[in-house]
Amino acid sequence: MVKNHITKKTLVAALMLSALTVQTAFAATMELNLDKAVHMALVNNSTIKISNAELANAKAVKDQAKGARWGSITASSSNKRGGYYHYVNGDGNGPSGTFKNGFTVDFPIYSGGALSGAIDKASKNYEYYKYGMDESYQATKLNATNGYYSVLEAANTVTLNKESVDQLAEHLKNTQAQFNVGVVAKIDVLRSQVELANAEQTLTKAKNTYDVAVATLNNIIGLPISTNLSVSEGLEYKPYNYTLDNCLTYAMTNRPEIHQAEASVALYKAAQKIANAGNMPTVGLEASTGWANNAWPATKNDQWAVGVTVSMNVWDYGVTAAKVAAAKADVVNAEETYRQTTDSVQLEVRTYYLSLREAEKRISTTSVAIAEAEEAYKIALVRYQAGVGTNTDVIDAQVSLTTAKNNYIQALYDYNTSHAKLEKAMGVPVLVD
Repeated sequence: MVKNHITKKTLVAALMLSALTVQTAFAATMELNLDKAVHMALVNNSTIKISNAELANAKAVKDQAKGARWGSITASSSNKRGGYYHYVNGDGNGPSGTFKNGFTVDFPIYSGGALSGAIDKASKNYEYYKYGMDESYQATKLNATNGYYSVLEAANTVTLNKESVDQLAEHLKNTQAQFNVGVVAKIDVLRSQVELANAEQTLTKAKNTYDVAVATLNNIIGLPISTNLSVSEGLEYKPYNYTLDNCLTYAMTNRPEIHQAEASVALYKAAQKIANAGNMPTVGLEASTGWANNAWPATKNDQWAVGVTVSMNVWDYGVTAAKVAAAKADVVNAEETYRQTTDSVQLEVRTYYLSLREAEKRISTTSVAIAEAEEAYKIALVRYQAGVGTNTDVIDAQVSLTTAKNNYIQALYDYNTSHAKLEKAMGVPVLVD
């Protein structure tokens, strides 16, 4: 049955070409295909730019945490001059200078796990935002793809409704001609006029839907809202050969949200390590050297010192214990969020896979229905013109034909959008220049 769809490609192409006639003649027009639409969205989308900034921030935080592990070197210089307000000549309390220069080295020997925990936390935080960057690309691609397919569907709908209006208008002419010679009753003319008016209303709504779809896609890809689009690709059926198990396995390995949830668990475990460090002693090495003199630049009276500092929190009225308890709760929260995320991903993959297969079956059945509806419409016309059929038969056959074609376009749209959503649910990487 699916092979019958291939014979309908010419129909889809004709629909797309004629649908473009609804564009405003004097407005700017851009040639666009799906790859170009996705590329423009990736370049212009603000969500991706925000993700880039978040990733840069996370990298800076990671670098800070790693740098803190190696201590610091501080240089200082103090230059002062002063004395007493009530100066008596000869009492030795006149203005004098104090000049000091020095270097101090601080190196952490043992932090109870606080420094290593901070490095682990910052590293996992960076990993979290790195996968968030991947998710932003994938979400933007899906948004642009759905917008592009919406334009295609809307254009096809305009074409089909225009075809319906033309068919009903031609039928009204035939009915009016037969009424004029007394072959049919006035009610046939009235019924044909009503059906034509209804079809024109439907066409007007379809044109508005198309305009909204174009404006929406322009917004997604960063074009002026009023830009007309000349799309060079149509809705097509391309067989999808992967099984549901293949898709689920791929998603568990590649979906960014799952990796983000894993990073969150590790991040909060590192935060718990930092909280536990509050119950441990800290040991630091300090070395300093300096020069002090009453005349600038203070190069005399050099001095030095080397020492080890040990400190430990003895009592803080339960503050550290509360921090540890909160950190443990955060770990449990993150672990349960990870489980929820994996379940949600599996549900999404299953849902979109089944939707894709369901749309695939509808493509097959509706392609056959179009051929049958076309034949029925021709027969109804011939019978009515021969005086052995009714006006209702013609109108019903025309409506059935339009419905069959709309169902076929809808099935193609659902198949392509389900495929795009399935790729997003699986975490298929987006190739970015």
